[in-house]
Amino acid sequence: MNLDLNGRTVVVTGAARGIGLATAKAAAARGARVAVLDLRQDDADAAAAEIGDGAIGLAADVTDRDGLAGAFAAAAAQFGAIDVVVANAGIAPRAATVQGMEPAEFDRVLAVNLHGVYNTVLAAMPHVLKNSGHLLLTSSVYAFVNGVGVSPYAVAKAGVEQLGRALRVELAPYGATAGVVYYGFVDTRMVEVGFDEDPLASVVTDLLPSFLTARITPEQAGESTVRGIERRAARTIAPARWTGYSLLRGLVNPVLDVITAGHRSVVELVRALDARSDAERRRTSAAERLGVPAAAE
Repeated sequence: MNLDLNGRTVVVTGAARGIGLATAKAAAARGARVAVLDLRQDDADAAAAEIGDGAIGLAADVTDRDGLAGAFAAAAAQFGAIDVVVANAGIAPRAATVQGMEPAEFDRVLAVNLHGVYNTVLAAMPHVLKNSGHLLLTSSVYAFVNGVGVSPYAVAKAGVEQLGRALRVELAPYGATAGVVYYGFVDTRMVEVGFDEDPLASVVTDLLPSFLTARITPEQAGESTVRGIERRAARTIAPARWTGYSLLRGLVNPVLDVITAGHRSVVELVRALDARSDAERRRTSAAERLGVPAAAE
């Protein structure tokens, strides 16, 4: 059964910019009332003003379970109900190997991208169940491509995929639905910082066919997302050209992992990432001994 968004309430986390804002706008264009949740109140308010009438901004940190529940309660009080929730908030680490990345950075990515999605689900669940609504969890093609250099991001997105699959089954007896959206490369600030501004990070993506790594706009991603919500789709892949890879992952990935592990460019990338991490640790250690701030690279 399709979900008509006209007159419904949609809550989107991480919605002050990028895909989240584009999704909120696409929902509002269909007549939905929208709650924009983001870390900073002024950013959330600015996004809500950009969307227009029927939108409100709320400050919320997805790593703060109690605060998030409070934001959902405020949205429900404002609009009377919450029908659809999009767990979109996410961050990306700077490229590094598992051994080179600071454990605190690894933990931070999981705290936002995986545990933050779980916290959003907990806050949303009473509302979505009450209104036979829909939960949409944001994953990525990194749920099924090799996450070399950005392993905590890939780990989190694979975890989100499994959480979404479980929720799809667990919500069904109550007339509610859940789905997962997988984004490829979208032209957002996060992708720009992660790839365009870090020459090491683009080595692995350069090995993929260009038609897979070609970027779509946040508006295209948001429109695909909302169309998936309207269909109560279990899976939405944007752009759709990643669908074939997703379907064949069980056959393709074991072969690609073997090829990638021995590929000269990837071997050089791993060594370069570890060398950079080692240099940064030495510089930080030296600065701490001298009692001065470490210079940025």
